[in-house]
Amino acid sequence: MRKDKKELSKKIVLPFLSTMLLTSSLVACSNSETTNSDTDKGGSDNTITIMTTTFQPDPPGDDNPILKALEKYTNTDIKINWALNSSYQEKLNITLASGELPDIMMIPSKDPSFVSAVKDGAFWELGPYLKDYPNLSQANEMILNNSSIGGKIYGIYRSRPLGRNGITFRKDWLQNVGLQTPKTIDDFYNMLKAFSEKDPDGNGKDDTYGMVISKYTGPWDIMQTWFGVPNKWGEDADGNLQPDFMTEEYFNALEFFKKLYDEGLINEDFAVMDPQKWVDPLLNGQAGVIVDVVDHAHRAEEDMLAANPDLKEPIDVIGTVEGPAGLHNLPTSGYSGLLAIPKSSVKTEEELKKVLTFIDKLNDEEAQELANNGIEGRHYEIKDGKFVDLKEGNEALVNEGTGFNQFQPYIPEERFIKAKQTPLRDKEAQVQKENEEIVVPNPAESLVSEVYAQKGQQLDNIINDARIKFIVGQIDKAGFKDAIELWSSTGGDDYIEEINKLYKESKNK
Repeated sequence: MRKDKKELSKKIVLPFLSTMLLTSSLVACSNSETTNSDTDKGGSDNTITIMTTTFQPDPPGDDNPILKALEKYTNTDIKINWALNSSYQEKLNITLASGELPDIMMIPSKDPSFVSAVKDGAFWELGPYLKDYPNLSQANEMILNNSSIGGKIYGIYRSRPLGRNGITFRKDWLQNVGLQTPKTIDDFYNMLKAFSEKDPDGNGKDDTYGMVISKYTGPWDIMQTWFGVPNKWGEDADGNLQPDFMTEEYFNALEFFKKLYDEGLINEDFAVMDPQKWVDPLLNGQAGVIVDVVDHAHRAEEDMLAANPDLKEPIDVIGTVEGPAGLHNLPTSGYSGLLAIPKSSVKTEEELKKVLTFIDKLNDEEAQELANNGIEGRHYEIKDGKFVDLKEGNEALVNEGTGFNQFQPYIPEERFIKAKQTPLRDKEAQVQKENEEIVVPNPAESLVSEVYAQKGQQLDNIINDARIKFIVGQIDKAGFKDAIELWSSTGGDDYIEEINKLYKESKNK
């Protein structure tokens, strides 16, 4: 690898089957079976079989040059059973029932059946081994906890940005109304107020407002953390977990949201607005703010500049604003799926360590570059110190290089070459990194509740509906407390009891 490429990299890296069926199928598997329909596993001691998702109907074959390069780098014969993302759950069910399991299975969620299989000993617990591997030992502790089951690790997480949430806003509008980048909740309110009342686009019309929100509840969840609201669950004075909506901070946030609605600083149709149309008011110059993932920023700016090249740096992004308890933000879970290792196909500790060594090497810079960028000289080149994508306009090369990131953990970080970086994209990466220091963990993230599995949607709907009704003035604080009583009697009290039991058990392990 050339020196300029290395320097560039450093600069720019910144319902399932029933439980009985699942468990019995895992136990019944033979060590010689494979997930790959074309190849038996038994040929090589260095063979590792993988089942993962693909987004293309014609995924890479055994002769793919990137696969061959990955095999050479990892000294492994890699056999991949690709399954279309749109039907992955179905294919996963069939595979689990077939008794032909791979060495590595991408599990998209902590499904109750997977959890039951884990409890029955069908998958390796990986936590005690991670310290022995140079990359896996650097896994993020919060993400490990989020992806764990009862505090134990049964799969290597596929990393996603933990501090991804933030505030995207019209930078040019802010300058037009004479305000600085908001630092506090009051500043944020003043920005929305100015965007609604001070003609930020200078067209002489009363046709703008502060922030656009859809029926997706994410923005409320993010903004309430600014007020010190816990992330779904928080400890009370006695060390017991209680839901976020039972805290005084939650009511303070509710009052703020109602104020934004009452003053017309957000769209009055937010409760019914299609999330697919959520960004349109920002792009169309109607609204000036969106609270969601920070990568809204560059996508919005690129779309706006394509429509109007005369705009100059119309978009900016920040992570959060300071509230009564300092700087806080809502994290994502930090991962998308797990690479789990079945005991039926990986029978011994020696075999387990071989698989973990392979997964660890996938996180090396060279392996990440192969999986994400392809082969230098074929899929990309470095010219004058800049990344040039040779796949553009070549469908065959695009298809050739697609899919290998679907079994990449990205631990401890993304190390591949980032193309088309811009100042705004760089700032997004900076904001995401800074957010990791202030995100609020959910102490119950790793706990799997049977009550919630049965009644979770109903319970969530009670509180979400009450929040909307409060914001639009259909109920007051007493009405919201009535909703909490309904939540409690519908199964909420049982949920709290179960979560606290599981929480104490996990802390005593």
